[in-house]
Amino acid sequence: MSAISALRLTAWRQVLPTLALATLAGWLAERLHLPLPWMIGPLFAVAGARMADIDLRPLPGGRQTGQWAIGAALGLYFSPEVVAQLGLHAPLVIAAALGSLVLGMAYAFILLRLGGVDAPTAFFAALPGGASEMANLADRHGGAVDRIAAAHAIRVMMVVSVLPFALTFAGVQGSDVYVPLAREVDAQHFPLLVGASLLGVGAFKLLRIANAWVLGPLLGVALATLAGVPLSALPPWVVNGGQLLIGCALGCRFSRAFFRAAPRFMSVAALTGAMSIVLAFALAALLGLVSEVPLPTLALATAPGGVSEMCITAKVLQLGVPLVTVCHVLRVVVLTVGAQWSFGLFRRLVAA
Repeated sequence: MSAISALRLTAWRQVLPTLALATLAGWLAERLHLPLPWMIGPLFAVAGARMADIDLRPLPGGRQTGQWAIGAALGLYFSPEVVAQLGLHAPLVIAAALGSLVLGMAYAFILLRLGGVDAPTAFFAALPGGASEMANLADRHGGAVDRIAAAHAIRVMMVVSVLPFALTFAGVQGSDVYVPLAREVDAQHFPLLVGASLLGVGAFKLLRIANAWVLGPLLGVALATLAGVPLSALPPWVVNGGQLLIGCALGCRFSRAFFRAAPRFMSVAALTGAMSIVLAFALAALLGLVSEVPLPTLALATAPGGVSEMCITAKVLQLGVPLVTVCHVLRVVVLTVGAQWSFGLFRRLVAA
C-alpha cells in the first residue's frame, strides 16, 4: 500500500466514526425534542469526544456540502411578495448590520486589554464576521490567525448552543408568515434547483466572494424563485444532513490542546462571546421598540453566529427566515467591507 493510500485509509477511519457518532447524537437529540437536534446533537457529541482526546475528523468538504443544502433551502423563501416585504424593513436590516460593527469594536477593546494579544489579533477575533474572512484580513496586518480562528469557533459554538435553547425555554412558537414557494419534493424540477444553486456557487467562486457555498446557492435559488422558475423543495433528510455536517465541522475544531494553547486568551474570548449574546439581544430589544417585527426574530437577526447556523435556526424554529437571512448576509458584507476602515479607527483609538 502506498503512503498516499495509507493516509487516505487513516483519514476515513477517523471520518466514519465521526459520522456514526453524529448521526446517533442527532437521532437522540430529535427523540428528546431538543431544538435544532441535527446540528446541536452532533456538535456536542463530537466536541465532547474531541475533548476526551478521541481522534475524529469531519467529512472532507462536509461543511461546504452542509452550507449548500442550507443555502438552497433558504433561497426558496424569496418570492416576489417576500422581497417586497423585506424592502419595507431596509432601515432595520441596515441598523442591525451597523450595530454588529459597533459592538464588535467594543469586544475588541476588551480582548486587547484582558486577552494579552496585539491590536490586530484582538480586533479581528472580536469582529463577528466570517471566521475565514476575518483570519485572512488579520494575516495582512500581522494578527495571530490561529487565535482568531479559535475565538470565532468559541463564539459560534456558544451562540448555536445557547440561543435555540433560550428561545425554546421561553416558549417561543413558530409563527412564520413566510413560507418557501416550493414545499414539495418534485423529481422533475429537482435538477433545476441543483443547477440554480451550483450556478450561484460558481459565480461567487469566480468573483472570489466569501461564503460561496452558503450565499451562492441562496442567491442562485432566490433568483430562480423570483423569476418564477418551478423548483423542487429539498428533501428533509438533505437539510438535516446539512445540519449534521456543519455540526461535525464545528465540533471537530475543539480539543484539549485547543484550550491549552492560550488559556488566558481563550477565557477572555469566551467572556466576550457571552457578552456578544447579551448585547446582541439588547440591540434586538432596542430595534423592537421601533419596529413591529417580533423580538425572537430580531434576536436571531442580530445574533453573532455564523450565517448558515443562524439562518437554519430561523428555518427550524420558523422565525422570520427571509428577514434573518438578509440581516446576516448584510452583516457579513458590512463587516468584511468595513473591517479595513474600522481597524484603522480602532488602532488610532488604541494609540490615543
